[in-house]
Amino acid sequence: MVPGLGVFAVIQEQFHSKEEAVSVRRPVFQMDLGVLWLEDVQSPNEIVPDCVKIEPLNYRQLARATAFPLHVVQLCVQETILLYCHFLKNKVHISFAFKHLRVLTCKDDFLCMRFYYNCIAMLESNARPIAALHSVS
Repeated sequence: MVPGLGVFAVIQEQFHSKEEAVSVRRPVFQMDLGVLWLEDVQSPNEIVPDCVKIEPLNYRQLARATAFPLHVVQLCVQETILLYCHFLKNKVHISFAFKHLRVLTCKDDFLCMRFYYNCIAMLESNARPIAALHSVS
């Protein structure tokens, strides 16, 4: 969970065909981008189920990985989210990339998360095409 941006989670779903049912793990993103002041921007209504354990962004781990002090990392994350929201509000549609995972994009005032195929493949090797088709949030 990244406060002000949203929740990333992996959910288990069943997809049924005529021959069989396939259980698939797929990534989802539930947005939480300052909905009160981004009135013109639409987004999918993806909901992370209550049974899924949500963990907050680990700022300490991020600080260790970047060698920046904890307070600097926290401020950078907050400022980056505020800057992205400012761009959206002012109709400047840029992509927000999360290395190896996904890209948050906005087109025609519709904000959505596109997961990279490698991220989906890492989660689900048996049913990649099905998981990929159902992983646009």
